[in-house]
Amino acid sequence: MVIFIKTLQVILALSVLIIIHEFGHFLWARLFGIRVEKFYLFFDVGGKAIVRWHWGGTEFGIGWLPFGGYCKISGMIDESMDLEQMKQEPRPWEFRTHPAWQRLLVMAGGVINNFIFAIFAYIAIMAIWGESYIENRGNRIYVDDLAYEMGFRTGDQILRFDDYEPENFGMLQADLVRRDVRKATVLRGADTLDIYIDRSRIGDVLNDPLMFDLAVPFVVDSVMTGGLNAASGLRRGDRIVALDGQDIAYVQDSRELLARLRSQEIAASVVRGADTLGLPVRVDSTGRIGVYMQMPGIKTRHYNLLEAIPAGWREAGTSIGGYLDDLSLLARPSTGAYKSVGSFIAIGQVFPETWDWYRFLNILALLSIMLGVMNLLPIPGLDGGHILFTLYEIVSGRKPGEKFLVAAQMIGMVLIFALMFLAFGNDIARLIH
Repeated sequence: MVIFIKTLQVILALSVLIIIHEFGHFLWARLFGIRVEKFYLFFDVGGKAIVRWHWGGTEFGIGWLPFGGYCKISGMIDESMDLEQMKQEPRPWEFRTHPAWQRLLVMAGGVINNFIFAIFAYIAIMAIWGESYIENRGNRIYVDDLAYEMGFRTGDQILRFDDYEPENFGMLQADLVRRDVRKATVLRGADTLDIYIDRSRIGDVLNDPLMFDLAVPFVVDSVMTGGLNAASGLRRGDRIVALDGQDIAYVQDSRELLARLRSQEIAASVVRGADTLGLPVRVDSTGRIGVYMQMPGIKTRHYNLLEAIPAGWREAGTSIGGYLDDLSLLARPSTGAYKSVGSFIAIGQVFPETWDWYRFLNILALLSIMLGVMNLLPIPGLDGGHILFTLYEIVSGRKPGEKFLVAAQMIGMVLIFALMFLAFGNDIARLIH
């Protein structure tokens, strides 16, 4: 069931974003009187489609190969490589016969739509749910092996990255990468320490799923009614500090221990006010004791509709800037950032195991930004390549020749396929490991 829900979310998200992107090209082309021959979700390889229909001179359809989609514009050298059409005499409804500024808007239409959609999505999120995050101030980290090797310790409170004071706990790992951090200042016990960051490990940081988890003290919020420990004597506010004689500082410390103690009754050391008590606690067959823990407070900012508009713009701008920072790392092979490139398999792992409209819309907005930014890369075959050649024409007054455009398109497609193979290879390697 989990796989089905994740797969459904991936298919729905990618389908929505592809349609939004291609509709941008379609809209501007039709606005300028340029004929759009095909508009497809997925690819109709071999001319085969699940469904197709015609409207307004355009063939719409859903292809059988679920990898993207396309908008075939008449008189344009694109991934269809329809060279026979280009040998014919140019016609007034074709892309190639229109002014450069119109062709520029047609090619930028997909990216514009992606960014507009992300802005509206973030505005809707701010208006409906507000902006929620766990504050970094006052909370402590639970480290994995990589964070430990870099000098961090479980229980540290991160105060600063260089001169920047992180506000959002969930963005600590991203801040460490994007801000080119050289020094982290942490509070460890009563001491303030500086940890100098080895920038050669940034590739490892990018590939680490959770370098800084939230260290959650084992403080009881409530005991499950009718559960194994309903009569155990545990109360709200009790802090469990040891189980079966082993010290427990945080909830994460208990998981492996409780898994080993399944279906047993054990002794728990509990701090209640100034007293330390010993209470019997039963562990069920899944390694749980049937209590809910107190979680660190989540800070939420609520917005009315008028306030949500600038907040949504701000969040979209922050996301675009952050993703551009991530892409800049790919241009430096020494960072190892290329190892973090993923395909739809990696995208599927981002979605939650149960349907959650708040998280779905957040992920959809971020993916829309990623799609828009990726398409702006100046690679022939992507929108950015077409935009680059059109800008060259506007500035120089000279239009690139069709032979050059065909060759550039072929080179671009090779680069795109190489990027796809890299993404799939990374995903498969992660699944194996």
